[in-house]
Amino acid sequence: MNDVILGIETSCDDTAAAVVDASGKILSSVISSQLEIHEAFGGIYPEFAARAHVATILPTVHEALSRAAIAPADLQAIAVTRGPGLIGSLLVGLNTAAALGAGWGKPVIGVNHLRGHLRSADLEECRVKFPATVLLVSGGHTLLAYMKDASEIELLGSTRDDSVGESYDKVGRMLGTGYPGGPAVDRMARGGKACIPFPRPMLDKEYDFSFSGLKSAVARYMESTVAPAMEDVAASFVQAVMDVLIRKSRLALSRYPSASFVIVGGVAASPRLREDAARLCKETGVELCLPPAKWSTDNAAMIALAAFDYVRTGILPPPSPELQLTIRDF
Repeated sequence: MNDVILGIETSCDDTAAAVVDASGKILSSVISSQLEIHEAFGGIYPEFAARAHVATILPTVHEALSRAAIAPADLQAIAVTRGPGLIGSLLVGLNTAAALGAGWGKPVIGVNHLRGHLRSADLEECRVKFPATVLLVSGGHTLLAYMKDASEIELLGSTRDDSVGESYDKVGRMLGTGYPGGPAVDRMARGGKACIPFPRPMLDKEYDFSFSGLKSAVARYMESTVAPAMEDVAASFVQAVMDVLIRKSRLALSRYPSASFVIVGGVAASPRLREDAARLCKETGVELCLPPAKWSTDNAAMIALAAFDYVRTGILPPPSPELQLTIRDF
């Protein structure tokens, strides 16, 4: 069996390994969560994240291979997240992949973490109809891209500062929801009214995003208001976020002929975003494509699937003691 790839993902706080075949079928997926380590800090503590990766990376890889009933000799390659992410966390995954590749005599493919997210909608089955406009909304990134096919990706715009997910977490902390804040803020918003005029940063700046000013506006409101209605603050924040995301997505769909509108990343699990995106697609006649919620957050299966795109285009480095990185950002 040589049409399977081992994926390794350590870009942030979770240690993940998965075995995936060329069709996107997931033979195994193992994730070692660090939530209990970081929730006391209200966010990711980078040094603790890296140390936890060191402790769990090899057991996670071995468990993924065991569940898939795959031996190292059966692998076509090893795929590993090469960035962006926390440098300490990334180095654990990269060095582990390089060592395993050297020991097993397998090529190692460095995969852009964002490309992994862009391909996550096709995990388990092919869902994306090309050409596609893709909105990536996660804890670390926010961007719009246009995909003519699985290999040809044009970046339209990205965040100038904070991501949507990071803003959700920070606002969640202000509202006392704990970490992670996204799901809790969405639930709180359903009980409130969007009556606070928070800004919509860069609303008319085509495809780029900025959420730092919105996050700061929420902080200033909380500091200057006696007994603020938490539900209304959450609802107003969520409405501002959705106005920006949908406005820019609508513009992209109007300019780039698309068969599907794909939303990926952890925030893709937001019920409000899914509802607003469904309305947008109904209005524009484009099919909405969403990955299962379990594949929206960081995972190694998406990294393995993205590596097959490089294999199909002939970008497959020979086995080497040194990590061979792919030559494309996406």
